[in-house]
Amino acid sequence: MSRLTIYPDQEPENILVDTRDGDVIAKEMDAIGVRFERWKTQSPLPAGANDDDVIKAYKNDIDRLKSENGYQSVDVIRLDASHPQKSELRQKFLSEHTHSEDEVRFFVEGSGVFYLRVEDKVYMTLCERGDLISVPEGTKHWFDMSENPSLTCIRLFTSKEGWVADYTGDDIADKFPKYETSEKAA
Repeated sequence: MSRLTIYPDQEPENILVDTRDGDVIAKEMDAIGVRFERWKTQSPLPAGANDDDVIKAYKNDIDRLKSENGYQSVDVIRLDASHPQKSELRQKFLSEHTHSEDEVRFFVEGSGVFYLRVEDKVYMTLCERGDLISVPEGTKHWFDMSENPSLTCIRLFTSKEGWVADYTGDDIADKFPKYETSEKAA
């Protein structure tokens, strides 16, 4: 189940908000300009569905976002515990960064945590199956997929270059709790 925990950005031990209520999460995200939605598949996905089948299953919502925001490309990314570069990828995503376009992720399967730093707060957002998050361009954030990732996500981009990070050089991500596999059962 999705979860939002909000901290002061200089006090990772002080929790201001901690909720699993989807409506509260969406409201808190909307207040900082972040889109958070829950989607249902338009058609059942078979086990081992290929990328085209995944995109087809969420076509209506994808088309809606493309129409509303001008996204030009869509792809599917999959990471699991057997990925040979899982540690390197985790480290790459764990550094605070921004993008010159929105970072849009829909979780088809699995989970991960987006940490958004807006003004003087950090919004730790656990996204799981059925969750869409759209982090606006220029928003400072980082992402943790855990030491043993398990996720399939649809990504939407406005540029053909796809995911390009501009790292802030700030070590803030080191100060906040990491996403551990055991949190999935919490």
